[in-house]
Amino acid sequence: MKRLLTVVFAGLVASSAWGQAAAPDPARLKLRSANVLVLDAAEDRQIYAKAADEVTPIASVTKLMTAMVTLDAQQALDENLDIDAADFDYLKGSHSRLREGTTLSRREMLRLALMASENRAAASLARHYPGGTSAFVTAMNFKALSLGLKHTHYSDPTGLSPQNVSTASDLAKLVQAAAEYPLIREYTTTPSYMVELDTGRSLGFNNSNALVKNQAWDITLQKTGYIREAGKCVVMLVNIASKPVVIVLLDSMGKYTRIADAQRVKHWLETGEALANAPVRAVRAVKARVTSRAAQRGTFPPRLLKTSQKR
Repeated sequence: MKRLLTVVFAGLVASSAWGQAAAPDPARLKLRSANVLVLDAAEDRQIYAKAADEVTPIASVTKLMTAMVTLDAQQALDENLDIDAADFDYLKGSHSRLREGTTLSRREMLRLALMASENRAAASLARHYPGGTSAFVTAMNFKALSLGLKHTHYSDPTGLSPQNVSTASDLAKLVQAAAEYPLIREYTTTPSYMVELDTGRSLGFNNSNALVKNQAWDITLQKTGYIREAGKCVVMLVNIASKPVVIVLLDSMGKYTRIADAQRVKHWLETGEALANAPVRAVRAVKARVTSRAAQRGTFPPRLLKTSQKR
């Protein structure tokens, strides 16, 4: 009881520009992402919007819907699924370390699809759905309609197809719906995971969103995405000053733009002030230090290796 009171008191005294009074001035927030929505999830109230109703490709943000349809089917999570040639990406040629013949449980496939944005894992989940991939995609679109996502359409379960489209406004609803699933919350925020293969080998995977490892962020759910047509994307449900906030950032063309924009939103909500280019410089500095240390050891973390995987 004492611990609960402490937590409640901490929440009451937490200060923020938008927690104490009206929302901060949107004119102060300068973001480089093309489509943006920042939502007060507790009150279902827009705090900031930029081309939020424009339909655009969403890349691997798709995998949130893939996860919901998978879990709604209530298939055994411990059932083993295989990676088949049908799960390969012949559209974008993205890389995957899950080779043909790899067998993992449905639970592990789901975890890798959400955490590491593993395309073959997502494709395998859909292929093992009752009726196969075509039935799975139909279920995705039906689920979208049931959630009121009027401008959302899916053509595949991975997000590699540019025909998977939505709006920032629709994706804010998708994030809140996905947050109702404990496994989706857990798997999207897992920093890293080691998979034991049936061959005896182990494969390590890292989260596609570096912010989950940042102690300054309290992330409940997140998903990144990237294909050329969509640009860099990220959606998140985060707690800022003890209040739940949905952040949707789409079509961020710069290498660090989606992360820098997320930092700008957080700073703006906490202080009411704009944050310039410091987050970009900070991200570059951290990566430079990690790369330098890895070079001295002669090893490179998997997340720093250049791959063609679309996330």
